[in-house]
Amino acid sequence: MLEPMHFVDEEATSYATAADFLKTLEEETHGLYLLSFLLTADHDKARQCLISAIGECVEGIGVLMDWARLWTRRMVLKHAIQMIRPAPENAHNVSFISLQGSAQNNPFATILLLDAFERFVFVMSILEGQTDQECALLLRCSRRDVMMARVLALQRQSSTAA
Repeated sequence: MLEPMHFVDEEATSYATAADFLKTLEEETHGLYLLSFLLTADHDKARQCLISAIGECVEGIGVLMDWARLWTRRMVLKHAIQMIRPAPENAHNVSFISLQGSAQNNPFATILLLDAFERFVFVMSILEGQTDQECALLLRCSRRDVMMARVLALQRQSSTAA
Protein backbone atom coordinates (compact mmCIF):
# COMPACT_ATOMS: atom_id res chain seq x y z
CA MET A 1 0.00 0.00 0.00
CA LEU A 2 1.23 3.48 -0.79
CA GLU A 3 2.00 5.88 2.04
CA PRO A 4 0.83 9.49 1.56
CA MET A 5 3.72 11.83 0.89
CA HIS A 6 4.08 15.01 2.89
CA PHE A 7 6.05 17.83 1.40
CA VAL A 8 7.74 20.04 3.91
CA ASP A 9 9.21 23.38 3.02
CA GLU A 10 12.79 23.08 4.16
CA GLU A 11 13.06 26.81 4.65
CA ALA A 12 11.14 27.98 7.68
CA THR A 13 8.75 30.81 7.09
CA SER A 14 10.32 33.89 8.58
CA TYR A 15 8.15 36.42 10.32
CA ALA A 16 9.14 40.00 10.96
CA THR A 17 10.35 40.71 14.46
CA ALA A 18 10.64 44.08 16.17
CA ALA A 19 14.31 44.18 15.14
CA ASP A 20 13.34 43.47 11.52
CA PHE A 21 10.88 46.36 11.53
CA LEU A 22 13.40 48.69 13.08
CA LYS A 23 15.93 47.72 10.41
CA THR A 24 13.33 48.24 7.67
CA LEU A 25 12.33 51.59 9.11
CA GLU A 26 15.95 52.68 9.43
CA GLU A 27 16.61 51.80 5.79
CA GLU A 28 13.34 53.24 4.53
CA THR A 29 12.79 56.28 6.76
CA HIS A 30 13.60 58.86 4.09
CA GLY A 31 11.44 57.13 1.47
CA LEU A 32 8.57 56.61 3.91
CA TYR A 33 8.69 60.25 4.98
CA LEU A 34 8.75 61.38 1.34
CA LEU A 35 5.74 59.17 0.60
CA SER A 36 3.93 60.61 3.61
CA PHE A 37 4.82 64.18 2.62
CA LEU A 38 3.71 63.75 -1.00
CA LEU A 39 0.38 62.38 0.19
CA THR A 40 -0.32 64.94 2.92
CA ALA A 41 1.43 67.95 1.29
CA ASP A 42 2.34 69.20 4.76
CA HIS A 43 5.48 68.53 6.83
CA ASP A 44 3.70 68.40 10.21
CA LYS A 45 0.98 66.08 8.91
CA ALA A 46 3.63 63.95 7.18
CA ARG A 47 5.50 63.46 10.48
CA GLN A 48 2.28 62.67 12.32
CA CYS A 49 1.24 60.22 9.58
CA LEU A 50 4.61 58.47 9.63
CA ILE A 51 4.65 58.17 13.42
CA SER A 52 1.13 56.69 13.41
CA ALA A 53 2.05 54.24 10.65
CA ILE A 54 5.21 53.15 12.48
CA GLY A 55 3.21 52.67 15.67
CA GLU A 56 0.76 50.40 13.89
CA CYS A 57 3.59 48.45 12.27
CA VAL A 58 5.24 47.83 15.62
CA GLU A 59 1.91 46.61 17.01
CA GLY A 60 1.57 44.26 14.03
CA ILE A 61 4.84 42.42 14.44
CA GLY A 62 4.47 38.93 13.04
CA VAL A 63 3.73 39.75 9.44
CA LEU A 64 5.75 37.72 6.94
CA MET A 65 9.25 39.15 6.57
CA ASP A 66 8.92 39.38 2.78
CA TRP A 67 5.92 41.64 3.24
CA ALA A 68 7.37 43.91 5.95
CA ARG A 69 8.46 46.68 3.55
CA LEU A 70 5.22 46.61 1.56
CA TRP A 71 3.16 46.50 4.72
CA THR A 72 4.97 49.53 6.16
CA ARG A 73 4.30 51.54 2.99
CA ARG A 74 0.67 50.38 3.08
CA MET A 75 0.34 51.66 6.66
CA VAL A 76 1.64 55.08 5.56
CA LEU A 77 -0.99 55.12 2.79
CA LYS A 78 -3.70 54.05 5.22
CA HIS A 79 -2.84 56.71 7.80
CA ALA A 80 -2.49 59.47 5.19
CA ILE A 81 -5.93 58.56 3.80
CA GLN A 82 -7.43 58.65 7.31
CA MET A 83 -5.79 62.00 7.99
CA ILE A 84 -6.56 63.83 4.72
CA ARG A 85 -9.72 62.00 3.62
CA PRO A 86 -9.30 62.72 -0.10
CA ALA A 87 -12.56 62.58 -2.03
CA PRO A 88 -13.27 62.68 -5.76
CA GLU A 89 -16.09 65.25 -5.42
CA ASN A 90 -13.74 68.22 -5.29
CA ALA A 91 -11.37 67.18 -8.06
CA HIS A 92 -13.23 68.98 -10.85
CA ASN A 93 -13.21 72.33 -8.99
CA VAL A 94 -9.43 72.76 -8.95
CA SER A 95 -7.93 75.28 -11.33
CA PHE A 96 -4.44 75.16 -12.74
CA ILE A 97 -2.10 76.97 -10.36
CA SER A 98 0.94 78.86 -11.55
CA LEU A 99 4.13 77.78 -9.82
CA GLN A 100 5.93 81.10 -10.35
CA GLY A 101 9.39 79.71 -9.68
CA SER A 102 8.47 77.50 -6.71
CA ALA A 103 9.29 74.40 -8.77
CA GLN A 104 12.92 75.49 -8.73
CA ASN A 105 12.93 75.35 -4.92
CA ASN A 106 10.83 72.21 -4.62
CA PRO A 107 11.04 69.47 -7.24
CA PHE A 108 7.76 68.05 -5.92
CA ALA A 109 5.81 71.30 -6.19
CA THR A 110 3.76 70.14 -9.17
CA ILE A 111 2.60 67.11 -7.18
CA LEU A 112 1.94 69.09 -4.00
CA LEU A 113 -0.23 71.60 -5.87
CA LEU A 114 -2.64 68.92 -7.05
CA ASP A 115 -6.04 68.55 -5.43
CA ALA A 116 -5.83 66.06 -2.54
CA PHE A 117 -7.69 63.29 -4.37
CA GLU A 118 -5.68 63.74 -7.57
CA ARG A 119 -2.46 63.84 -5.53
CA PHE A 120 -3.32 60.60 -3.75
CA VAL A 121 -4.22 58.88 -7.01
CA PHE A 122 -1.07 60.17 -8.71
CA VAL A 123 1.23 59.08 -5.88
CA MET A 124 -0.50 55.74 -5.33
CA SER A 125 -0.87 54.72 -8.97
CA ILE A 126 2.06 56.37 -10.73
CA LEU A 127 4.74 56.52 -8.04
CA GLU A 128 3.75 53.51 -5.92
CA GLY A 129 2.46 51.33 -8.76
CA GLN A 130 -0.89 50.46 -7.18
CA THR A 131 -3.56 49.16 -9.56
CA ASP A 132 -6.76 51.12 -10.18
CA GLN A 133 -8.64 48.51 -8.17
CA GLU A 134 -6.26 48.82 -5.19
CA CYS A 135 -6.50 52.62 -5.30
CA ALA A 136 -10.29 52.48 -5.50
CA LEU A 137 -10.49 50.12 -2.52
CA LEU A 138 -8.15 52.18 -0.37
CA LEU A 139 -9.76 55.50 -1.33
CA ARG A 140 -13.30 54.07 -1.18
CA CYS A 141 -14.31 55.27 -4.60
CA SER A 142 -14.93 53.83 -8.04
CA ARG A 143 -12.24 52.73 -10.48
CA ARG A 144 -13.62 55.37 -12.84
CA ASP A 145 -12.92 58.08 -10.21
CA VAL A 146 -9.35 56.81 -9.96
CA MET A 147 -8.84 56.77 -13.73
CA MET A 148 -10.29 60.27 -14.17
CA ALA A 149 -8.20 61.69 -11.32
CA ARG A 150 -5.03 60.17 -12.77
CA VAL A 151 -5.75 61.65 -16.19
CA LEU A 152 -6.40 65.09 -14.64
CA ALA A 153 -3.25 64.84 -12.52
CA LEU A 154 -1.14 63.91 -15.52
CA GLN A 155 -2.65 66.74 -17.56
CA ARG A 156 -1.91 69.21 -14.78
CA GLN A 157 1.62 67.83 -14.45
CA SER A 158 2.30 68.24 -18.18
CA SER A 159 0.75 71.72 -18.40
CA THR A 160 2.75 72.90 -15.39
CA ALA A 161 5.96 71.50 -16.81
CA ALA A 162 5.36 73.24 -20.14
